Amino acid sequence: MAGKQQVTKSSELSICDSYFENIQSRKKLPFSLQETLTAAFAEIPASSFPPVPGGKVIEILADSSVADAVRILSECNIMAAPVKKVDAGDSLDWRDRYLGIIDYSAIVLWVLESAELAAVALSATSAAAAGIGTGAVGALGAVALGLTGPVAVAGLTAAAVGAAVVGGVAAEKGAGKDASTAADNLGQDFYEVLLQEEPFKSTTVGSIIKSYRWSPFLPVTTNSSMLSILLLLSKYRLRNVPVIEPGKPDIQNFITQSAIVQGLEGCKGRDWFDCISAQPISNVGLPFVSTNEVVSVQSGELILEAFKKMRDNKIGGLPVVEGPNKKIIGNLSIRDIRHLLLKPELFSNFRQHTVMDFMNTIVSTTKGTGSVIPPITCKPDATLGSLIHALSSKSGHRIHVVNQSEEVVGVITLRDVISCFVYEPPNHFDSYLSFSTKEMLDE
Repeated sequence: MAGKQQVTKSSELSICDSYFENIQSRKKLPFSLQETLTAAFAEIPASSFPPVPGGKVIEILADSSVADAVRILSECNIMAAPVKKVDAGDSLDWRDRYLGIIDYSAIVLWVLESAELAAVALSATSAAAAGIGTGAVGALGAVALGLTGPVAVAGLTAAAVGAAVVGGVAAEKGAGKDASTAADNLGQDFYEVLLQEEPFKSTTVGSIIKSYRWSPFLPVTTNSSMLSILLLLSKYRLRNVPVIEPGKPDIQNFITQSAIVQGLEGCKGRDWFDCISAQPISNVGLPFVSTNEVVSVQSGELILEAFKKMRDNKIGGLPVVEGPNKKIIGNLSIRDIRHLLLKPELFSNFRQHTVMDFMNTIVSTTKGTGSVIPPITCKPDATLGSLIHALSSKSGHRIHVVNQSEEVVGVITLRDVISCFVYEPPNHFDSYLSFSTKEMLDE
């Protein structure tokens, strides 16, 4: 080889660097403690991490429909699952066996884009008026063009909308219609034409996984260090890391941010954990997301607009607030879209369905595990240990920091918590992450 291939860090990796350096600079922990703990994590292999509940990683076949994927995620109470190729054969190479990871984030992205495309189709008075080129006319079909308003909704079949969404319109989606427009145009028929029929039941997981993912599919081997995994789940923004064993065809473990925080909760009583967890959150640089950076949703906003905010800001949840002072009254997670997709009959009056309507419907029609998770909050003087206990015991993914008036003044995520326990040694990025890995992180 002529020489070592040079890597130029892209904006994505620069953002990761900036986040991590900011949090590290705000920590008020003895560096010797951080150094000792990081060295210890570097000696612990991934194979020592507890397996997923049940001992077997839940996988979804690439030819499964989006509807089936949502059901599997919901019934197994998981946020994400690896997607296996149908024609994987006997290959032992993970690249030949897996396409990536499907999660609620990808599903939300797909649903919102489908809504926008359906709005284009149903509001079209002509191909030209909708901004739809000649290549899309065939996909829409004659029944779609020339129809307007309620007539379009009544006369356009589910199959025609499905064709519009999965056909030529997708390539020419710049017609300026958004999720709110879709809700207004389709009203109560939104789910009938989009989710109960086409394309929700026919679109496969394999067809959307690359276009709608938020992060790369990045497996590590069983002999990789927990330090590398912790860095991937914190600094490098991955929410889950598949673990493979060379020479074996299937994923051996699936380590998530939630599993790491639950593991930290189990470390109570150990000197290093008790020392760090006793610190007030301000001493470990939290909250990283401050008052003016908090993305929230008012209880009176449309539910699709809430999911659109998650998409646009690449976040997994929002505090539901009321009034100009943003007093928190609830929490909306990206996984809550499963209620819309699995029980569309509950949300037929979609045109006026607000975030508060959505939460009230869920609470009144579900029991136990199906309900919307209430907001987890803490005060600015809370300890890191109390946050870890709350996140672990309540299966939460974020904590909203509130003042005495219950106004949101900050947000702390699982990523932030993990970052408190680890730092990246000099040159670790170049020594332990291959060039191909860096390229995937840059995607």
